[in-house]
Amino acid sequence: MNEDYELKRKAIGLRIKELRLAAGYGSYETFAVKYGFGRRNYWSLENGSNFKVNTLLKIVSVHKITLEEFFKGVK
Repeated sequence: MNEDYELKRKAIGLRIKELRLAAGYGSYETFAVKYGFGRRNYWSLENGSNFKVNTLLKIVSVHKITLEEFFKGVK
């Protein structure tokens, strides 16, 4: 796999985690259950796994932000 892709996926995962923490959820499990994500799958998202666009759309919807706002936070 392209190393650059892996670094970008990790950055996206960190952004997902930042949003969860900013929303006041210290536990990824609590957040996942409340919003209908599988706990293990959500953990994988925060750790940079590959996922579907629909999953990203659900995440931005939960946090009430746009895709542009989401990606502004990705370094």
